[in-house]
Amino acid sequence: MVDIYVALIIYGRRTFEQVPSILQTKVEEELNALALNTDGSPQRQ
Repeated sequence: MVDIYVALIIYGRRTFEQVPSILQTKVEEELNALALNTDGSPQRQ
């Protein structure tokens, strides 16, 4: 489910706030591993 929510956030179909709270930590970790913010945009370096 984490991968699905990550993909939905990246493609703009869901927001991080729409991710169930039980999955938010894992989704945020996966987005960070991809160098993305919780809104799916690239992190600034």
